[in-house]
Amino acid sequence: MTKIIDYVFSIGSPWSYIGLEPFLDLAEKTGAEIRPYLTIVLEENGGIFSRNRPEPRRQYWQRDLKRWAGFRGKKLLLENRPPLADPAPAAFMVIAAYLDGKPWLELTKALQEAFWGRGEDIGNPAVRKAIATAAGFDGDALAKREQDADVQGKWTADREFAIKNGVFGFPSFLYDGELYWGQDNLHFLESHLNGIKP
Repeated sequence: MTKIIDYVFSIGSPWSYIGLEPFLDLAEKTGAEIRPYLTIVLEENGGIFSRNRPEPRRQYWQRDLKRWAGFRGKKLLLENRPPLADPAPAAFMVIAAYLDGKPWLELTKALQEAFWGRGEDIGNPAVRKAIATAAGFDGDALAKREQDADVQGKWTADREFAIKNGVFGFPSFLYDGELYWGQDNLHFLESHLNGIKP
């Protein structure tokens, strides 16, 4: 029986960016299939936008991100970022790629690396179209798909799925009825996938 991991994440989450490659390595190692669910901060379940956190927590959040980025070998641009538009619409492009059977994980990597590694404005349609094209996709075709009914329908359904399943932060992984929150919990997910439920 195929092992299926429901992967709930946000394009605009630095933790999703930092944890993506080790998660992909884990899925490949355990033969698991990844089923994506894309959304944004789930305030309904207790999620908090970083801008709404008290300053001491924001400062710790930034230090912890830098520590983990270094540990994971990821470039993370947090200071001196230019004004950037909302990255959430980039999820529409990833959803379109997924629905069309394209390598959506490669597109996710390209968009997150542009946003978090280089400070590029993926909220700008022209910018994300160029990023997709440079990554080997048909950027124009994906951009045209962003507002299609099936793409927007999945966007809505993904949020409902996340809320229903108790997700409040990113990335979150659901496997065999168990929720694991955060890229720092991948070792527990790995144990579960290997038959030892923590």
